[in-house]
Amino acid sequence: MSRATKRKHVLMELMQDDFSLPNENQAIVKIISSRGNNLHEAETPDGSTYLISMPTKFRKNIWIKRGDFVLVEPIEEGDRVKAEIVRVLTSDHIKYFKKDGVWPSSFNSEKESSKEPFTNVTSEKDSDNSSDSDSSSATNESDTDNE
Repeated sequence: MSRATKRKHVLMELMQDDFSLPNENQAIVKIISSRGNNLHEAETPDGSTYLISMPTKFRKNIWIKRGDFVLVEPIEEGDRVKAEIVRVLTSDHIKYFKKDGVWPSSFNSEKESSKEPFTNVTSEKDSDNSSDSDSSSATNESDTDNE
């Protein structure tokens, strides 16, 4: 299977509407950081942290960033790596899990992905600061004229 075909199938699997609830041995965790070598540090709803691995089929096809939520399944082998990613959760998955009552309550207060993911908040701050700096430079010029 070519690399493009593999990527297509993996992305289709990720994006399909498979809203099955987690099994009793699966858990929802939040990604804290990437440790490299396809390992990620994850936080459980109770606050404990451990390493999780990304399966081979997701490598170089799916990118996970800090703050994303994933569904993991525990693995027996290894001391440091405790689980493997089963599914990357999208905002639609999160809404579905909340509606069914399986979403951990400790993750409710976390910032979710907004409806408009590409809003630029800094542009408003920059325009406010630039108007302040323009008025302060104008007063500085008037002060030097008075002297």
